[in-house]
Amino acid sequence: MPPPLPPVTRTVGQLVAETLKTYGEHWQAALVIGLPPAVLSAVATGFSRAQTLAIVPLAGAVAATASFVIASAVVSGVSLRSRHIVSAAIVGVLVYLPFPFLAAMFILPGLAWLAFIGLAVPAAVAESLGVRDALRRGFALGRADYVHALGGLATLTTLVFVTQIAASMLLQGSADNSERTAAFLAGLVLSPVLFLGAALLYDDQAARVGTTREERLAVRLTPRDSAQ
Repeated sequence: MPPPLPPVTRTVGQLVAETLKTYGEHWQAALVIGLPPAVLSAVATGFSRAQTLAIVPLAGAVAATASFVIASAVVSGVSLRSRHIVSAAIVGVLVYLPFPFLAAMFILPGLAWLAFIGLAVPAAVAESLGVRDALRRGFALGRADYVHALGGLATLTTLVFVTQIAASMLLQGSADNSERTAAFLAGLVLSPVLFLGAALLYDDQAARVGTTREERLAVRLTPRDSAQ
C-alpha cells in the first residue's frame, strides 16, 4: 500500500482510512470514547420526538463533548489532566447546543454548523487554548477548506449512522438482545469512528490554513519522488 498523503492534501477517503487505523491502534480508548453516546443512545431509544427534543440537546451536549474531548486527546497525544481540557469541554458544549435544532430540520444544516466551528474542540486540546481563542481558531479552521471539512464530517456521519443501524438490527435478530441493549452495543463500538475522525480532521484543516485550493492541488499532483 502506498503511504498516505499528508494532512494538507489528504482526501476524505484517506481520512476515513486513517480513522479506522487510529481506532485499531487505540481500541481500548475508543471504547471509552463510545461509552457516553452509547449510554445516551440506549436511554433515548423509544423516546417520542417531543421527549427527544426536550432531553437530547443538553444530554447530547454532555455526551458528545466528553467523547470528542477524549478523542482529541488521544489523537493529539495530550493528557486529559491538562488544564485546557476544561476549556475544550466548555467549547464543546457551546458548539453542540445549536446542533440538535439544526439537525431536526435536516441533518445537513447541523453538519454545516459543526464543519464551520466544531474543530474548536480539538484546537483547544492540541493548542492549549482558552474558550474564546478556541472558538476563533475553530472558525479559522473551518473556513481553511470548508468543502473538505463538511465532506469529511458528512462521510463519517453517514458511515457511522448506516453501520450503527445495521449493527443494531443484527444484534437484535441474532441474539436475545433488547432494542436498548442493541443500541448501546452498536453505539459503543461504532460511534468512536465519528469522534476520532473529527479529531483527525483537525489536522487536515490546520495544515490547510493559509493555503489555497490551487496550491493544495499542485502539491497533490506533484510526484513524490521528484518532491523528495
